[in-house]
Amino acid sequence: MPIEYIPLILMIVFGFIVALAFMLLSEWLGARRTTYGKGTTYESGMLPYGTARERFSAKFYMVAVSFIVFDVEVVFMYPWAVQLSELGFGAFIAMMIFIVVLLAGYFYELKKGGFEWD
Repeated sequence: MPIEYIPLILMIVFGFIVALAFMLLSEWLGARRTTYGKGTTYESGMLPYGTARERFSAKFYMVAVSFIVFDVEVVFMYPWAVQLSELGFGAFIAMMIFIVVLLAGYFYELKKGGFEWD
């Protein structure tokens, strides 16, 4: 095994040991005060009502699609725009394909009424 990997392996082992020690110490030394509020389901501070098996509204999924289409693509577009001159024409074509896929998602959401916030 190359000697260069020894510091990395030691760091990973040390990280696991520290994580395990903190978990065990919090279990052994932590407070144990059970209350009714800790035993209930977390519902954003509201009392839960009904069953957990109810169907979600389609609007919930459309908001998720909106987030993906309008926010996550920035993670790909900014670095591409910064390095465009060094990446070449192949990267330009790849980004155009990516933008076409995003536009397909945009028009799908437009057709399904995802922009109507009633």
